[in-house]
Amino acid sequence: MIRFSLILLFVCLLSSFSQAQSTVVEISTNVGSMKFRLYDDTPKHKNAFIELAQEGYYDGTLFYRVIQNFLIQGGSKSSRNAPPGKRIGYGDPDKTVDDEILSKYFHKKGSLCAPRQPDEVNPFKQSDISQFFIVKGSVITEGALDTMELAVNRPIRNKIIQKYMTPEVREELKQLKEEKKVSEFRALADQLKAQIETEYALDPDVLTFSDAQRKAYTTVGGYPELDGKYTIFGECIAGFDVIDKIAALKTDSNNRPYTDVVIKVNILDE
Repeated sequence: MIRFSLILLFVCLLSSFSQAQSTVVEISTNVGSMKFRLYDDTPKHKNAFIELAQEGYYDGTLFYRVIQNFLIQGGSKSSRNAPPGKRIGYGDPDKTVDDEILSKYFHKKGSLCAPRQPDEVNPFKQSDISQFFIVKGSVITEGALDTMELAVNRPIRNKIIQKYMTPEVREELKQLKEEKKVSEFRALADQLKAQIETEYALDPDVLTFSDAQRKAYTTVGGYPELDGKYTIFGECIAGFDVIDKIAALKTDSNNRPYTDVVIKVNILDE
């Protein structure tokens, strides 16, 4: 009987865990509806978003910033009932959340993300959960991803090389080569190479797209330039065509659609 009770408890816990992983929200608009699954391992953003949605905080706000092949952004309370042409999209300093930037999440199409203030005024990358943005992006070729890696990594490698290949070291290598001291030359060269490669491999700023990133960016698309800079707390599971429709709307000089796209957020499953 005790064993059966333990098994029953375990099943209940598994069920509870599964439900915690399956919070789905619907962002409906006059253009159509989208569904998003919130990530359980970004709990601060998930809980704050759910709380505000339940309060109706986002309801009646607009997708006020729309840029084709980039993103659609909405939720700002300043956009609610805003007349045409008015500059809107101000955040709420009382609705900030500590960052939960996880490297396993990246800005593929349909990613649900939290905007934030720039590093100059927000060095800890705190999010402004009073708003949100959804990645539209575009499909990217393997060659373009290779070029992005090279553009980021080449200056990093060159800086490390300069650190170890000082004028004195270069002169020493030159003398060993001229004196034909092959073993000494090789030993020093191998030592320098190992130091350079080790530091390069450990540099957190080196850009290497994972297989998952490459697959997503070359198929559904996205915007890899944002990776590591913003918290992603969910992803689209239905309504990708609505993202496309909103992103394709004509906009004014402030990227606000001429046709208001009004938002309503519902929690479907918690």
